[in-house]
Amino acid sequence: MSETNVNAFLETEKIGKLMRKYAIPCIISLLVAALYNIVDQLFIANASYLGSYGNAANTVVYPMTVVALAFAVMIGDGCCAFVSIALGKREMERAHRSIGNAVVLSVIVSLILTAIYFIFMDPILTAFGGRVNEETFHHSKEYFTYIAMGVPFYMFGQAMNPIIRSDGNPKYAMASTLIGAVINMILDPIFIYAFHWGMMGAAVATVLGQVATAILAVWYLFHPRAVQLNRESFRIDLKLQVEFLILGVCSFLAQISLVAAMAAIQNMMVKYGGRHEIFGQPEYAQIPMAVLGIVMKFFQIVISIVIGMAAGCIPVVGFNIGANRKDRVKELLKKLLTAEALVGLVALFIVELFPHALINLFGAANESVYYTEFAVRSFRIYLCMMVLACVNKAAFIFLQSLGKAFESTMLSMVREVVFGVGFALLLPHFFGLDGVLYSMPVSDVLTFIISLIVLRNTWKYLSE
Repeated sequence: MSETNVNAFLETEKIGKLMRKYAIPCIISLLVAALYNIVDQLFIANASYLGSYGNAANTVVYPMTVVALAFAVMIGDGCCAFVSIALGKREMERAHRSIGNAVVLSVIVSLILTAIYFIFMDPILTAFGGRVNEETFHHSKEYFTYIAMGVPFYMFGQAMNPIIRSDGNPKYAMASTLIGAVINMILDPIFIYAFHWGMMGAAVATVLGQVATAILAVWYLFHPRAVQLNRESFRIDLKLQVEFLILGVCSFLAQISLVAAMAAIQNMMVKYGGRHEIFGQPEYAQIPMAVLGIVMKFFQIVISIVIGMAAGCIPVVGFNIGANRKDRVKELLKKLLTAEALVGLVALFIVELFPHALINLFGAANESVYYTEFAVRSFRIYLCMMVLACVNKAAFIFLQSLGKAFESTMLSMVREVVFGVGFALLLPHFFGLDGVLYSMPVSDVLTFIISLIVLRNTWKYLSE
């Protein structure tokens, strides 16, 4: 089969079947990627010598992983959308050169970010609430030191994952991430419990898994399906890089603005937790930060499913837009939004009815009653508008896959920066620590109203 028609089935296969074929591997890939940090926190929380201090430290460091992911998905998702559209138009030259440039760019950016992390480690940790108490800061620095070493491998693997999907091999993309996560899951209990390496053990297990994923991505570059690479593919072309990076800006801003929101929320947790009658005491000061991390980890699982469904459809949408099959894209949009809403509904049911079960997974039995009470309250308030959050995220990514980078970017920025950061800073002035929790549902409701307007206009465009 020639390169020009290897992905032609994207224009003829049933939409529902294509969604399952591409979305399921993508969902699994993202869930597995999310498990890196979640598994670390599970084992850390249940280690008696780490407990909520280690949990809080994991929460402090997590945004720096998201920063690395932001750059990786900007390169990977942008290139994925670009390649998919190029394949739909049969522009093979631009497809293979964009992949080569994405590889070079991911390596360069990852090395620069690693250097920044090591040079500015202390102020970065402080900015994300690491100074809540000395024990938390000590664990944060130990964990971050080793996580930073793995940034080049992590970024390369995450950038190549969507590119591999765009080449028509979502199963390999899933498998490469899954193997890395399994390595992490096996090594975590050995390093944390058997070797007693603490935060260092959790981080080293994570990095070794990321190295495995990166190696598998390199192997795939030599054995692609639709797009064959050669030496010319890796020649730096700044104009081409700008073209595909523009399509990935939404993914970048979605992640980086999330970091801004995390910084605001985590600092408000430290500030207003310090004024709380219970959490203002040194021995309980880390609890709000630790609980926030647990709630975010559950949300990360849900949002990984949501993003996986939407991002998995990028090659399908891009190819059909390139082939001018708007009717198929319209059908996909309807099915996608319905599925995303159902995911949010199931997740909402779980957090509202079974918060204790979720908390117990993260070592609640070893903590005080204040830990459990605040965790239950956090789950039920912070995630109460999860259905709308799921639909919003799907809308952002769908617009990106259409090549509507501006609309997608603006929606994402409004949600995470204008509303996410704004309400996280404003509401605590009126409601104290609870105000931090209210910031999430309020932001999602307002964003949903805007998303409906944008989706209505998008539907009209697809109906032309």
